[in-house]
Amino acid sequence: MIYTVTFNPSLDYIVRVNHFTPGRVNRTEQEIIFPGGKGINVSIVLQNLGMESTALGFIAGFTGLEIKSQLRARNIPERFITLPEGLSRINVKLRSNEESEINGLGPNIDSASLLPFYEQLDGLDSNDVLVLAGSIPSTLPSTIYRDIMKHLQERKVMIAVDATRDLLCNVLDLHPFLIKPNNFELGEIFGLEDLREKQEVIRYAKQLQERGARNVLVSMAGDGAVLAAEDGTVYESPAPQGRVINSVGAGDSMVAGFLYGYLTTGSYEDAFYTGISCGSASAFSENLASKDDVINIYQQIHPNHKGGLCI
Repeated sequence: MIYTVTFNPSLDYIVRVNHFTPGRVNRTEQEIIFPGGKGINVSIVLQNLGMESTALGFIAGFTGLEIKSQLRARNIPERFITLPEGLSRINVKLRSNEESEINGLGPNIDSASLLPFYEQLDGLDSNDVLVLAGSIPSTLPSTIYRDIMKHLQERKVMIAVDATRDLLCNVLDLHPFLIKPNNFELGEIFGLEDLREKQEVIRYAKQLQERGARNVLVSMAGDGAVLAAEDGTVYESPAPQGRVINSVGAGDSMVAGFLYGYLTTGSYEDAFYTGISCGSASAFSENLASKDDVINIYQQIHPNHKGGLCI
């Protein structure tokens, strides 16, 4: 079973406004509400591809109940822990001439609430995959992902980490199966402001492997993606052709696609191209990647692969 962890899930309120003008009353042309958070996005895309996962994390208040309801409507199993106080956050995503976001804070998670979460983790074993994704509330230590990995170290769970800065760097020596920074996040780790050339990205991705990561998948938006795989192979690809409609969730979709591809075929090549296809399918759509869109993009970027996408 795949388990995704979202410490700070949200309701994403996505609005489209024609020519948004600050300081004026603006009326929406379109409104959509989604359950949000990086781990939840991974679960949704996996479900769209036909692979089940269970969403773990913390919710609070009426917004938390709506998150559960939205996942239930998508047939995604969840085992969220309900916090005694606060509200799960609402994130506003404004789409107009430019994309803007206002993200909420979310509830506090105290040490007592972490106990039942660790009890859930105690049920995992070497047949399971755990995805640790996204930011954490300020009440949690920056070592929380490392703490989780150390807690599970003897159980040999396959772990993917999609996080930034200390949350990511703290886990490298524990050998996560997959990490997925984008090129800007990769540059931040090494104190670089502009990391755009693929050869440079490959160089620094390999340095993260030297520090312990097994597979380093780097998304580069319109410049494509790079994978430094555990077997020593490096894959790179330009971005698929298409119009970007919604960049929210594209990186999470890439994680879902990579895991789906690898768990289905055991091939890093398939995992890489499935990841790119899922990330692009989400970016080119109002919603997260659908199975049909993923297949179409996969065939565009990897047409000569004999095995095809196993969906």
